[in-house]
Amino acid sequence: MERGGRTTVLLQERSSGRVLPLRHLRDHQPHSSPALSWNGRYLALLVQQGGRRQAVIEDRATGRLQPLLLPMGLEPRRLSLAPDGQRLALEVIAGGGQRVELFDLSGLLEPDLAPGQRQSGGGEGALQP
Repeated sequence: MERGGRTTVLLQERSSGRVLPLRHLRDHQPHSSPALSWNGRYLALLVQQGGRRQAVIEDRATGRLQPLLLPMGLEPRRLSLAPDGQRLALEVIAGGGQRVELFDLSGLLEPDLAPGQRQSGGGEGALQP
């Protein structure tokens, strides 16, 4: 939504209509391309950092903001976060062309699993890679 002349992402609870705080994002506007993990623990989006756009992930459980460091020359355009928060697809512009980069976040973020899913243990009903 537009707020104060800048594009801002607001996270709103459907049941109550209450706007949920996004602590680290106020100083990094405009926002674009938001994506939520399964239970809404992780919010990935593009923010403005000085003269550059930056892909970041806010962990709403810990309040931590995790920037996704990109090599020089890559300009993020859009992103998509896997429901469990373990992978991120990022469309980038590089050298006049566009491509999609896939990032494995499993060493960075805990899985945000759907209700009834298990993280490990194998056997029937276990998550498959």
